[in-house]
Amino acid sequence: MPLILVSNDDGITAGGVHALIDALLEYGEVVCVCPDAPRSGQSMAITVNGPLRATRLPDYHGAMMYKVDGTPVDCIKLAMHNLLPSRPDIVVSGINHGSNASINVLYSGTMGAAMEGCAFGIPSVGFSLTDHSPAASFAHCLPFVKRIVEGMLRNGLPEGVCLNVNIPVILSLPEQCRVVRACKGNWSDEYKEYTDPHGGKFYWLTGNFVNEEPDATDTDEYCLSHGIVSVVPTLIDRTAPLPSVPWLQELEKGI
Repeated sequence: MPLILVSNDDGITAGGVHALIDALLEYGEVVCVCPDAPRSGQSMAITVNGPLRATRLPDYHGAMMYKVDGTPVDCIKLAMHNLLPSRPDIVVSGINHGSNASINVLYSGTMGAAMEGCAFGIPSVGFSLTDHSPAASFAHCLPFVKRIVEGMLRNGLPEGVCLNVNIPVILSLPEQCRVVRACKGNWSDEYKEYTDPHGGKFYWLTGNFVNEEPDATDTDEYCLSHGIVSVVPTLIDRTAPLPSVPWLQELEKGI
């Protein structure tokens, strides 16, 4: 049977990862390695100045469960090198509580885990639901999870490509999804300033997402705003096409 490695960034107790495991058990042996607490916004951070501890937990519906006191990428690395009985066939991350569309893919620990799996050469995917509530329902996500996982197990993915899948809370059409590109966007007013009881200033991350191309119909943000599941093939190679900066070619001529 296929070996499926599951992780997330919301932590081992999050509802999303348990819903994901329940959806995957019919496809093979599932091993879940997750942070011991929420690690949202960790991207591809790794622990370099301290030890990592992995704790085996009771199985969940037959899936092996581990918690790690590190980042999502730590979880994937530790699983690959120390915890798994063999190389996994696929890596599945999520289901995240909150969207990871557009520029958020750069910050996401959910996608950090998926991209680390991709870096190991394993077909990998991150699933996210546009609902931050701890009590969010993931039932309508599971048909999409199953369709995509079935496709990955059957066909794999191109080298260096993983999938960023975002699912809206309300679907306009129950079975509709689109393969699109990431929307151009940014966050404005990211930090709010406060004053503590001693008169010192401190800052708290907040902000509003700004869609820079609201009229484009081929983006993940467009899909989510219209109740459509978005699937974005995502590269881990961040090299720009050459020559993307023409004047840099002058450097090759020497001084």
